[in-house]
Amino acid sequence: MEKQYKCHKISGGKVSGELLFSKDGMCFYLIEPKNGKIIEKEHCLYGQSIAGKILVFPYGKGSSVVQADGMYQLKMTGMNPAGMIVVNADTTLAASAIILDAPMVNKMEENFYKDLHDGDMVELDAENGILRKL
Repeated sequence: MEKQYKCHKISGGKVSGELLFSKDGMCFYLIEPKNGKIIEKEHCLYGQSIAGKILVFPYGKGSSVVQADGMYQLKMTGMNPAGMIVVNADTTLAASAIILDAPMVNKMEENFYKDLHDGDMVELDAENGILRKL
């Protein structure tokens, strides 16, 4: 039986990818656009690439310009995450995702955080508010 979880659409789209969980907030400006690697030294994912991943993180960090520009630079080089699952979506983060057509959701079912882990393959249907484990 296929496992699926309900969520809330912030920015629409349907993507598949590998989950990557972060316990730290994300500042997209501190991600190297050439390879998608996090260059923020104190970050729990320092040195890891978010490119093509379904990124799960608690909140965004930085001003609107920093967040939007960081996301834009990643999208232009193709090193952006495939989709994003955020716990606390502030206006800046949500607006940036909408403007850049980056699938983003929040309000995941609690079991999602217990059942799934780094590397699990999922399909995120942000448009319909559903995440399926593949």
